[in-house]
Amino acid sequence: MCIRDRAYTLSSLHSDAAAQDGAADATDTAFAPHSSVRSYSGEHQAHAHGHAQILYALQGRMELEVGGRSAFVDAVSGMLIPAGVDHGYLAAPRSRVFVIDAPSGPGLDRMRRFSVPPALRGRESEGPAAEQLAQVLQAPGLLARRGLDLQGLAAQVQAALHEDWPTARLAALCHMSAQRFHARFVELAGQPPQAWLRGLRLDAAERGLARGLPLEATALRCGYASASALAYALRRDRGVTARQLRG
Repeated sequence: MCIRDRAYTLSSLHSDAAAQDGAADATDTAFAPHSSVRSYSGEHQAHAHGHAQILYALQGRMELEVGGRSAFVDAVSGMLIPAGVDHGYLAAPRSRVFVIDAPSGPGLDRMRRFSVPPALRGRESEGPAAEQLAQVLQAPGLLARRGLDLQGLAAQVQAALHEDWPTARLAALCHMSAQRFHARFVELAGQPPQAWLRGLRLDAAERGLARGLPLEATALRCGYASASALAYALRRDRGVTARQLRG
């Protein structure tokens, strides 16, 4: 696990995350809000602070477990963690997260997911931390449900369609168990992961054959064991033949 902090708005910020948290915890509710951009990677076990913490990602995504419940932060979804609530995380490499540490107070006493204000998305917010905090507290809330970046997942799969893609491998890319990933995927996409994967393979195969690529080469490129396997899948799922696709 690696945490590297960069002081952002206040000169009193420390460069080390533990030092920042320790300084805030030492004074509990007596300190003023302060913010920083922090780089995370890997897993960190559950811990708690004596102050509230507000998180949203500038780059990448971070999976969280907050008070025993699963959550996440990314460029559009943030998280408010009240003082004293246990939380751990699993972050993709080189994830950059904007963090506001604030004393407990109105609006900071319960866990809340929020929509990151458009003006703050993907950029390092400037100005006093108290003003940044006010913007976040005015942001609309989000349902506490785990999201999936289906577009990002599709891009990774399409870049290696010739490889095997069991559900467990897809789930690992989303930092989820296979069972949880399957359930959430069906909820969001309306079909099981493997049905979605077949669709990606057949879409790519249809495009390749329409460009005149050989059936055997197209089959191997799209993850089918043979030309006959692809031909069967096209007839079964799309009701077309390779000859028809070639025009």
